[in-house]
Amino acid sequence: MKRFLKGAACALFFAGSYPALAADPDACLKPVLADGGWTDNIVQNGFSSIVLKGLGYEPQETSLSLGVLLEGMKMGSVDVFLANWTPNSDSTLNPYIEAGAIRNVGTNLTGAKYALAVPTYSYEAGLKDFADIEKFRAELDGKLHALEAGNDSNNVLIKMQEDKAFGFDTFEIVESSEQGMLAAVEKAVSRKAPIVFVGWSPHPMNTRFEMSYLSGGDAYFGPNYGSAEVWTGLRPAYADQCPNALKFFQNLRFTPEMLSANMQKVLEEDKSGQQVALESLKSDDSMLAAWLEGVTATDGRDGVAAVKAYIEAN
Repeated sequence: MKRFLKGAACALFFAGSYPALAADPDACLKPVLADGGWTDNIVQNGFSSIVLKGLGYEPQETSLSLGVLLEGMKMGSVDVFLANWTPNSDSTLNPYIEAGAIRNVGTNLTGAKYALAVPTYSYEAGLKDFADIEKFRAELDGKLHALEAGNDSNNVLIKMQEDKAFGFDTFEIVESSEQGMLAAVEKAVSRKAPIVFVGWSPHPMNTRFEMSYLSGGDAYFGPNYGSAEVWTGLRPAYADQCPNALKFFQNLRFTPEMLSANMQKVLEEDKSGQQVALESLKSDDSMLAAWLEGVTATDGRDGVAAVKAYIEAN
């Protein structure tokens, strides 16, 4: 804190003769962004990393399960997590919020949804509601296909098992990675077999498969098919120490359409989040003005100009 105050005082002293310097000290320049293993989070991190690099930061991305990354924020080894879904993840996130391990600095996505889904042919066969799942237990081989252990959606399903809701206590939760779960869906679809899986939007799965979301899960996944907002979480000490980076993350906004289009490139073209973000920003950088309002490069240059120069050079 003393270092920050000293740097701020120097910036004020020279403000009359030189461009304003970014307020962030050296300790802020290598933020660690957590990658929860989901394609939407990969794309979010890709755009953030490209912009941060353009500003002069050296962001690092690390792949961790949800529980591990939240513990990382608590212990100080993770600074940023962009895929905090509310209300879907509230039961997982709230203890860390209350413990002061993660701070909500703003909503980065609206119009998202998160619930159980089925192929449309299963929906048309009568599997339309959470209450219908138990009726199809034999056809489903007693399985519900989910994401990795510790994922918030898995925790919701486990809570439903504990509550014996919809007969879920008689089902097996098949835990897998996002790609593993989608491979299981693709296999089922190729055979026109019924399958219940965790679905969400934004995600290319919504155009890759003819799929339908199940009604009736409001008490667990939230109303309107798990309608959700996604917020940006920062480690509180990082947010306090790094006002310039904080301002960028407060400004950061995505749309479901933007994320879905870039997620499809990650999945189908085997590109990294940063590769698709760089390509996207080369073709349309109109969002930079809003993202970088009040944000400077680490050397004091205009933030938008610095990021555009980086994009053009790469």
